Amino acid sequence: MSGSSFDPVDTINLEPDCSNCAALCCAVFAFDKSESFGIDKAAGEVCPNLSADNGCSIFSNRAERGFQGCVTYTCYGAGQRISQEVFGGLSWRGNPALMHRMGAALSVLRRIHEQIVLLRAARSLPLTSDQLAELETLELKLTPERAWTETSLAEFPIETVSLEVSTWLRQLRGLIS
Repeated sequence: MSGSSFDPVDTINLEPDCSNCAALCCAVFAFDKSESFGIDKAAGEVCPNLSADNGCSIFSNRAERGFQGCVTYTCYGAGQRISQEVFGGLSWRGNPALMHRMGAALSVLRRIHEQIVLLRAARSLPLTSDQLAELETLELKLTPERAWTETSLAEFPIETVSLEVSTWLRQLRGLIS
């Protein structure tokens, strides 16, 4: 759904809304059997705990069943944005060919949202006017003038911008007590 106006960075909802997501984290990511995950699952393989309604069949006891990684994971609201905004409500369930595309878009937008989380936390520090201006410049890089699309996410220099955010945040160490 390209072309629509994008929310300013301070209004982006970074809370996951699984009811508006196509269960992307349950399908696109790989995980290895470990203390975090009770099974091996390849990327693109649907988790056996995913129910037909996109819910988790073991949601209330994920940790006890060996899925602590699912308890601690957050998409920072990227899942519902990919499902609803970028793919206009389509799902890989109705079109399996979308799984890889949705996963690629989610991987980038989740990292963008993660950077926004970090910058929002930095706003609570006693920043100088120069530091605040740098923060706002970084936020603008993470907030396009138009809504994210598959193409704009694929072309977004996430590695470069993440490094810029990380470098800038390291300069704030002295402000944290």
